Amino acid sequence: MENKYDCAHEEEADDFLHIASVPEDWGGDGRGRMNLSGRRTAISKEYVPRQYQFFDTNTVPEEDGWRISGMPENVVSGRRKLLTWHDCGACTSKVLLPPQFEAPSGIFTADLEIFVLKGVIQLGEWQLSKHGYSFIPAGVNVGSWKVLGGEEAEILWMENGPIPLKYKNAQKNHLDARVGDFIPGLDSKLLPWGKTDTVQFEVSKKKYLRKDGNGGGTWLLTVLPHYDGKYQMIQSYNEEAYGLVGYCDIGDYRFGKNHFGYSPSFSTLPRHKTEDGALFFVRVDRDLSKLGTVLSYASPGA
Repeated sequence: MENKYDCAHEEEADDFLHIASVPEDWGGDGRGRMNLSGRRTAISKEYVPRQYQFFDTNTVPEEDGWRISGMPENVVSGRRKLLTWHDCGACTSKVLLPPQFEAPSGIFTADLEIFVLKGVIQLGEWQLSKHGYSFIPAGVNVGSWKVLGGEEAEILWMENGPIPLKYKNAQKNHLDARVGDFIPGLDSKLLPWGKTDTVQFEVSKKKYLRKDGNGGGTWLLTVLPHYDGKYQMIQSYNEEAYGLVGYCDIGDYRFGKNHFGYSPSFSTLPRHKTEDGALFFVRVDRDLSKLGTVLSYASPGA
């Protein structure tokens, strides 16, 4: 199916901080700047509206020799598994950086979110270890990068668009960079658990890592053992989720560790249920506290 949610073309993006994000397909105005609408996935080369897609990232082909576009040639390459992407350049990947990886100080042309799954990385003067998080707005300088500890680092690498992310050699922030949104190094283990925003997950717990301009954002969700959502759910927003610990059965699909899900706006997801509990990394482009964003649904005759 043709992807209607086109972003600015790369050749139009010389002034990269002033390219408008595409409006979210649930009726948003693009302020969230996550560009999660209209994505293709590792198991579907075409965008399929209103159809959730779940898969084990261990089965996704690995791209060897991956490097950040624009980085100097002497920077050691890594490996990448591309999980979701949009034609404008926004994408979510699982990236593996080798122990000898070092990259110079600079800025990026698109917002970047990173979440460490394994290993330790140095980001400027800050270190991120397992379950560490950073949000780097376009044009913000973070200093040099380095993998620490002699072991490769495994990272969820999220380029938010609306143009392809490129490295630019700059020792200072761009004058128009959104420095106030910069999250240098957040250790999620130090955050308290809070309540969720939906009745469907009322007994679960949530840690916000970041909130975006539409009230959505990025968080950790823990689903307690013995959870049973009882009903299907209609989700009026775009969502990405990655399994960190445990599992949750979503219909007939066991969504476990290293599994990934992309749910476009107005997807109807099957009943959620788990005996053992689970921990997920989640990104959503809408405020879930608003009425009508998540609806319990029982099929007629079910």
